[in-house]
Amino acid sequence: MIIDENDFFRQVTIRICGSLYIELAMFRCLQYLERFLPVDSMFLNLYDPGLGALRTIARATASEGRKMDLLIPLSQKARSSLEGEALLDLVKIINRPEQDTVMQDVIKSFGRPEWSFLVMRMVIEGKRIGGITLGAKGKDRYSEEHARLFSLLNEPFAIAISNALRHQEVTKLKDLVTDDNRYLYQELLRQSGDEIIGKDLGLKGVMEMVAKVAQLNTPVLLLGETGVGKELIANDIHHLSPRRDGPLIKVNCGSIPENLMDSELFGHEKGAFTGAVAQKRGRFERADKGTIFLDEIGELSPQAQLRMLRVLQHKEIERVGGSGPISVDIRVIAATHRNLKSMVESNQFREDLWFRLNVFPIMIPPLRKRKRDIPALVNHLIERKSRELNLHTPPKLYTGAIDHLMAYNWPGNVRELENILERAMILNKTGSMKLDQLILPQQEDETSGLPVAEDEPLKLDEVVSRHIRRVLKMAKGKVRGPGGAAELLGINPSTLRNRMERLGIPYGRRAAL
Repeated sequence: MIIDENDFFRQVTIRICGSLYIELAMFRCLQYLERFLPVDSMFLNLYDPGLGALRTIARATASEGRKMDLLIPLSQKARSSLEGEALLDLVKIINRPEQDTVMQDVIKSFGRPEWSFLVMRMVIEGKRIGGITLGAKGKDRYSEEHARLFSLLNEPFAIAISNALRHQEVTKLKDLVTDDNRYLYQELLRQSGDEIIGKDLGLKGVMEMVAKVAQLNTPVLLLGETGVGKELIANDIHHLSPRRDGPLIKVNCGSIPENLMDSELFGHEKGAFTGAVAQKRGRFERADKGTIFLDEIGELSPQAQLRMLRVLQHKEIERVGGSGPISVDIRVIAATHRNLKSMVESNQFREDLWFRLNVFPIMIPPLRKRKRDIPALVNHLIERKSRELNLHTPPKLYTGAIDHLMAYNWPGNVRELENILERAMILNKTGSMKLDQLILPQQEDETSGLPVAEDEPLKLDEVVSRHIRRVLKMAKGKVRGPGGAAELLGINPSTLRNRMERLGIPYGRRAAL
């Protein structure tokens, strides 16, 4: 066959450079090339030296072009062979794939042992960017003339694929921005309406400490019982800091399973493990130039504590499957309801991690020690819940309700108060909320049905244990899900289970008996 090489070059260039979607460009190109070369499939492969693998990102056949993401692991022998091949050899004929070191690994993933292959290494500005492979059914299908003709196309293929990869990178960055915007929007929605009630009364001392530390990069450790508002204080520190325009990323350390901890906190590369279908940035990377809030830090396993320590020491993370460290500029705020010093003494928490976190501790008092804040809290919560429940007119409290609420000791703190008010508002969306609708399930006067103050001096663990057991009874032993004890208490199910294990409270419906 007599071929006009100038026209051949021009026609292929028009097709391969005619679309930034490389799978479509390859499909159009293959339809033209099959007039001159034996070809049943065309593949675009990139070599990833960090993973020691070939990544097939597109494939074309006579019927379609398809985007792919197939990782083909290479043996050490195959990697050495690939990295040692001369750049001057632009096209390689492989008529017997079982005899080629690299192709032996390829056919393990793709099959096609009875095929012949023509591989063109694409080089632009002296840098190898990948390879285009033509495949044809049968052995000994390609000749030196085929290789010479295919080599004429190196430049247009290299330019087209370089442009396509840059287009993919721009698209990827756009997706990352969209992902960040979505994430931050959800965070803003979740935080909307939250404000610190009692900053001039019961929390005045706390807010004075917040004002002193907010402008610095010093780590802060927020201490206090569950439900006292540690997350709100963390919000305030961030929004008063020079990092206010950066992200505030929140991590509940007790809710992340150990096998997902590294991926969730530090991210992973595409193909790093089964199911890693896309690159993912972890919470630390998302917090770059901002603040990371590590809630329930005392729930971390010993292994996770060690990994956390390294990140806090060096301000570097490494994605799962990554090939190098990534620097992060973050301010750390941690929080816990547990006594970390006692945990250090009992070898449950690393001393070096505690020293790094305990630079500026802030103790947030429980609600029972700032009861003067209750009227303002009740007013604020009723207004906020009215908006959430689409109530045009916030319901009024029955005369004397505030006195009874202030007489109660609130082991669940502000979160317990919020849950009880919401439950009462759901039961009575109009008119006055009666006292019998504000009955506190944890402590009830059997004669009047009204909440009363607790006079019996109990240790905190005993109060919490009683509280959990009664809520479990209300939930018929159900821990997670709608109507479960975790929802009623306003805490994460994993946190509740950890607390129950520590207090010796059984799981399941038998807990309600």
